[in-house]
Amino acid sequence: MQDIIEISSQVKRNVIVSVMVGLVGLCLAGIAFSVLPKSLYLIGIFLTSASLVALLIAWVKFREPQFSFLLSRTFILYKHRHGQWQLDWRNIQRVDVPRVTRGLEHKSLDMVAIKIKDYSVFLEAISPRLMTNILMEQRPLLFHEMPASKGCATGSCHSDDILEHDYFKDSNGIEYKGIQAMFANRMTKLRARLGYDVFVAGSELDRPEKEFVDLLRQCQQRVLTASDNEVR
Repeated sequence: MQDIIEISSQVKRNVIVSVMVGLVGLCLAGIAFSVLPKSLYLIGIFLTSASLVALLIAWVKFREPQFSFLLSRTFILYKHRHGQWQLDWRNIQRVDVPRVTRGLEHKSLDMVAIKIKDYSVFLEAISPRLMTNILMEQRPLLFHEMPASKGCATGSCHSDDILEHDYFKDSNGIEYKGIQAMFANRMTKLRARLGYDVFVAGSELDRPEKEFVDLLRQCQQRVLTASDNEVR
């Protein structure tokens, strides 16, 4: 295994292309305003709006970290514009592509999911800003596998089910409050429904979700095997 394996995010791609599209569009809009009669100014307005959207997309892409994952011999480091989290290989119980039931079918989500062993270690290695962002962005995951008693079969879920309590006590007796407690309660809820604690969108990877899962499994196996050999 390499000392560090770097994983690029698909979101980061085509930044220069987006910038060029935006700049060319603005140039064409300027020409349209100067050449076309006022009755056709709508074309220039449309080009200007589309160009600004392209530049905005480029700015969002530019803000993303160069690498979304760094896989070392001791841990996984996930990087996001809102922060990062770190997870030791020994703290991973399972990693896979999560699946949900829709009617009689099982459908794979476009995500990679990780089930961890010790919440306390993980909670200390994730930035508060990122926890807040994940709580907001991954809220739709709560609607998968919702118990029928919650009323989600009809699309009307209780509002208190998507709100997390700000107190949490883990299996080691450690107490958490505030955003850490809310994030821990969310992980507990997702584990009960989907079987995993941490989820990463496929768009943040440089390969299909299944291939990334295989890579993580291979790295973990090699790290654990090497560690066991050193102990012996």
